[in-house]
Amino acid sequence: MSGTVVHLHKDPTPDHDPATVTTLTVVPDAATPPLPLWVRSGRAVKTAVTHENTRTAARAVARHSLYIAGGARIVGRRAWDGRTAARYERYIRTAEAAGNFDAAAEWEERGQRFREARHRRRMDLLHSPLDVAKGAGISVGMGIGGLVLLGIAMAVATKDVSDVVTPLMAVVEFINLLITIVRVVWGPALTIGPFLALLALWSVGAHQKAAPQWALPPNVRTGEGEPITPSIVVKALRDLGVPALRKAITEMGDAGASMLSPIVIAGCGVEVDVTLPSGVSTSEVQGKRRKLAENLSRHEHEVFITIPTAARTVRLWVADSGALDEPIGPSPLVTDETMTADYAKGRAPWGQDLRGDAAALSLYQRHLLVTGLSNQGKTAALRALALWLSLDRSVQFWLADLKGAGDWRYFDGIASRLIQGPTDDHVIQATEMAEDAVTEMNRRLEARRTDPAAKFPPLIVLVDEAQVAFMCPAKDDDSRPYGGSKATSRYFMAVRKIHNQGRAVDVLMWQGTQDPTDQNLPKLVREGAHTRASLALGTEQQSRMALGDKAVNGGAAPHLLRQGLDKGTLVVASDGITIPVGQASITVRTHFIDDDAAEAIAERAKALRDGVTTLHTVDHDDEAHDPLADIAAVIGDAPRLRTQDVIKRLSALNPTAYGDWSPGDLTRVLEDAGAEPYKSDGRMVVARDRVARALADRDGEGSASDAG
Repeated sequence: MSGTVVHLHKDPTPDHDPATVTTLTVVPDAATPPLPLWVRSGRAVKTAVTHENTRTAARAVARHSLYIAGGARIVGRRAWDGRTAARYERYIRTAEAAGNFDAAAEWEERGQRFREARHRRRMDLLHSPLDVAKGAGISVGMGIGGLVLLGIAMAVATKDVSDVVTPLMAVVEFINLLITIVRVVWGPALTIGPFLALLALWSVGAHQKAAPQWALPPNVRTGEGEPITPSIVVKALRDLGVPALRKAITEMGDAGASMLSPIVIAGCGVEVDVTLPSGVSTSEVQGKRRKLAENLSRHEHEVFITIPTAARTVRLWVADSGALDEPIGPSPLVTDETMTADYAKGRAPWGQDLRGDAAALSLYQRHLLVTGLSNQGKTAALRALALWLSLDRSVQFWLADLKGAGDWRYFDGIASRLIQGPTDDHVIQATEMAEDAVTEMNRRLEARRTDPAAKFPPLIVLVDEAQVAFMCPAKDDDSRPYGGSKATSRYFMAVRKIHNQGRAVDVLMWQGTQDPTDQNLPKLVREGAHTRASLALGTEQQSRMALGDKAVNGGAAPHLLRQGLDKGTLVVASDGITIPVGQASITVRTHFIDDDAAEAIAERAKALRDGVTTLHTVDHDDEAHDPLADIAAVIGDAPRLRTQDVIKRLSALNPTAYGDWSPGDLTRVLEDAGAEPYKSDGRMVVARDRVARALADRDGEGSASDAG
């Protein structure tokens, strides 16, 4: 071991005592001789085996060998089907599995006719040898007689008696020539015949691609962009990993395509309804969307599974490869500068559904919720609807952007109120805006009670990034939180009141939130929206929060959208958009309106209006406040309220005007109006009906004086 350095060191292992294990390390120096030839040869063989070219060649050999085996199997199956009634038996099982017993009876009758015809053919074969022998004897006799007559005619013509047998000898010589040809060809035919048979079997197998997937070439194995055919759909379902489904399809054989409706072109893909056999539930297929997509040679986001009205049926929509990654084109709001909106009868052009049809949303008396993960296009989708509705000059906007990035700056001059910023102060202003909307709603409801035919301009109260409001920790002077989801939470309660009664008088709540949870999007708030739309989400639980259990159980799956790649793609659950019969939701690829286009549309909306002064904070004018109306507003729906609670709520509504009020101030205002407080259970209370009657009497007197 000359020229070799030897190191001894401790090498502890999990299975041995560290103190007893010693490793000998031999470090060769420059003088160490090279490895033996057999060692280097072994490494070379290992490298050659793992080389890609070697693997490709091995797959090619295996593929073409398996083509022959697959071709033999296919030919054998065809021969068996042609000679037996196996085909009819498969058709009968298929019809029975599909529940179509009339078709099963028809195939059974056809099979019986096939057996009867086969029996007749076999009986005929028993008599055919005698018939053939008789026919052959007659034919030979007639043939020889004919040749003799021909020879006699030739002999008469040539006056040579030997010509009588000339035709017979010619036939004999021809037969001898055929025998010679057969003797020459027979040997090579026996040698080449098996090779020709193998070539024929290989051709059949290669045409049907009768080899395992691992042996096929990459372009055949991936099937990228392969058209969707009935056989491909049936194979995809068979290999889905559902035992009952696989067994039923195997028994059906090739006739498994009877499960399928006609495959129709639907936008940038195709659509087909699959009637599942008995014992297979639709949820089992829905739960294997990714595997089904891979079996169809598609990505997961290119296959959508929904539940139509028919029992035991799933509807598959399969996109053309890569089609969903292509843009859908500009919004009609951008291309048509003459477009206007109609709040009551119109529909906002929001985008396209997966079939390529225009997806338009009705906003009439519908509260709206749009949610999704951050940076997926939520604000752009919400802003597109608001831009369209701004082209109806009768619609009023109160808007709070709690992100404050300037996405809504174009509504300065359109919205009566515009709050922009993410701080607690901005949340407080947004909360007061929502509470003012409740006051306006109550005023309209009171007017509607007086005049059922009263009409009001639509008021859209829009809060983007509403999760900031729900999560705000700030509290008012009475320790009432602005955020949260309790009965004392001011923003939460204002939204709930608008959801409960706002649509009746066209006071509507639109909210945009991100990454929904029970904390930043309470259950009562999300379920109060008539139109619920979701971009990409992280989990199925979030999808249920965003859209509801019914939509998700019906196939809605925003959690399966690709974050970052499916920006602007929404799953919508609403009665304001056309949804295929039997479905609970629809997937919409929204038009993207960039900042320049949004500014141009906003300028068109401003031109339709007489000029709107936008308030950027919620200020309460001390001189303009109406104590009696404010008292009615803070009482709300309660039949009566303690005087101390009324004072607290007035102070929260307008601290400057009511911050230093005492019970005497409240009593003075109410007594002057004829709605004085009274005792109930030993406490002084204010009655809602008395205040409402005083307001009505005062407004009536004001109207009479104006008329005079």
